[in-house]
Amino acid sequence: MHPGVVVSALRRELTAALEGLGEDHLYDVLLVMTELVSNVVDHMPGAGRLRVLLSQVPCAVTIEVDHDSATQPVYGRSRLPNDNRGRGMVVVDNLADTWRTRPRTGGGKTVFASVSC
Repeated sequence: MHPGVVVSALRRELTAALEGLGEDHLYDVLLVMTELVSNVVDHMPGAGRLRVLLSQVPCAVTIEVDHDSATQPVYGRSRLPNDNRGRGMVVVDNLADTWRTRPRTGGGKTVFASVSC
């Protein structure tokens, strides 16, 4: 399946699951999710796993993406040859209250970002 189709489907599902959020907050959450998932699709071998956690008090949405690569995200430039993108983590950094990585037991890592309401 084409990566754009995967991301579009995830955006639709997340929009439906978070229907109670305000429009601006939902837009920020969708953009952060899109960037984190796109990094896995573009840069990592194999499949990833997406989790979205909604906290009511304080109101926040945390997006977590697991994958098998331990390679850390690059801030502000792409690892792909001849690619001028590389601004995905800059976007995440600007929209999220916090973002980090943590190692996974058995290898790989989780990249997560939290967007408050």
